[in-house]
Amino acid sequence: MAGAERALVIVGGGLAGARAAEGARAAGYEGPLVIVGAETAVPYIRPPLSKGFLAGTEDRDAIDVHPRAWYGEHRVQLRLGRRAERLDTRAHELALDDGSVLRYERALIATGASPRTFGGPGGDLAGVHLLRTVADSAALRDALAPGGRRIAIIGAGWIGLEVAAAARGYGNEVTVLGLETVPLNAAIGDEAGAVFGELHREHGVDLRMSTSVARIVGDAGRATGVELEGGEIVPADVVVVGIGAIPQTALAESAGLEVDRGIVTDAAFRTSDADVLAVGDVASVLLPFLGAHLRTEHWANAEHAGRAAGRSLAGEAVEYDEIPYFYTDQYDLGMEYSGYAPLAAGIAPVFRGDRAGREFVAFWLRDDRVVAGMNVDVWKVNDTVQRLIRSRAAVDPARLIDPAMPLAALAVADG
Repeated sequence: MAGAERALVIVGGGLAGARAAEGARAAGYEGPLVIVGAETAVPYIRPPLSKGFLAGTEDRDAIDVHPRAWYGEHRVQLRLGRRAERLDTRAHELALDDGSVLRYERALIATGASPRTFGGPGGDLAGVHLLRTVADSAALRDALAPGGRRIAIIGAGWIGLEVAAAARGYGNEVTVLGLETVPLNAAIGDEAGAVFGELHREHGVDLRMSTSVARIVGDAGRATGVELEGGEIVPADVVVVGIGAIPQTALAESAGLEVDRGIVTDAAFRTSDADVLAVGDVASVLLPFLGAHLRTEHWANAEHAGRAAGRSLAGEAVEYDEIPYFYTDQYDLGMEYSGYAPLAAGIAPVFRGDRAGREFVAFWLRDDRVVAGMNVDVWKVNDTVQRLIRSRAAVDPARLIDPAMPLAALAVADG
């Protein structure tokens, strides 16, 4: 494409990249538009990889953002199976691993994050699984689906617990190994995390917290178990590592863009170079409501911020300020969370509803203002929770948790 008309180039073939292409076309951009993706698959949605697709309840085609034909119909060129190797901000050129060079008018980096690998011995043994791509999920599903196997999961965060639920659904014996005292402590704190801990124990998961892993052991090149600090070995036919993700910032760093726990952008997704934007898991975006930068690794961020970044890429004035949102499905339990984790950190939530029966809404308040809310098997309240957060209104916690006080009325009264 060297010498050709400059294009809008989106580096990253995931949900954020696909939605950015939509956003650019919706903003009226009619010029060349290119998506560069390291995977050969058309952009797809990742949450089912640890939920429905992994559990066998969603088909492969159901997770694609669009059928392949959509990209041709909207004049979006797909360069799949290609990696971006160098971004030259002065020449406005992107070099790919096949030797080709794309000339860009503006570029959007949506390279996402990579799963954190197990750093101890045995991480490269056969039978050790990471979960990020559809190929990862398909391979793990094949390993789980026979049932009757011993599954050891290192990590008690969202990925670890969702995989545990899928593995138990196939009839496997599951052990989850977590460093913290309570699962999901870093995400939602001890009180709310304990609810999920009890859920998994009730479904037969051997949940071991405050547990440190020394190494993954194996025989003939294949994992056979996990050795804990202290020497105990947890036998396993399959080992899943779910210990977080690392933003793929190498392209931005080599181009000299500002990076601080993610590619730093303003509220319009512009990086330290005005013609390069960033969005999704890789971006640390300034959120005006929060008054700080935040990197968010959830589906809703790729979905909504992707579209907004595409509009900004096309030249439309944008100030993104959506409240972070994510959800989980584990066994027969569903949950939605909206809010700002940095503001909720270290705060004990208050609970409205039946916490013991796992039908409740939890609220995190700072200075009597709702900064985050989580509804567990209580539905059609997330919009109200978001209105409470956005209102910044002081709320009496006693009224907030009183089931006789309709949340919608409270949001109107105090918002």
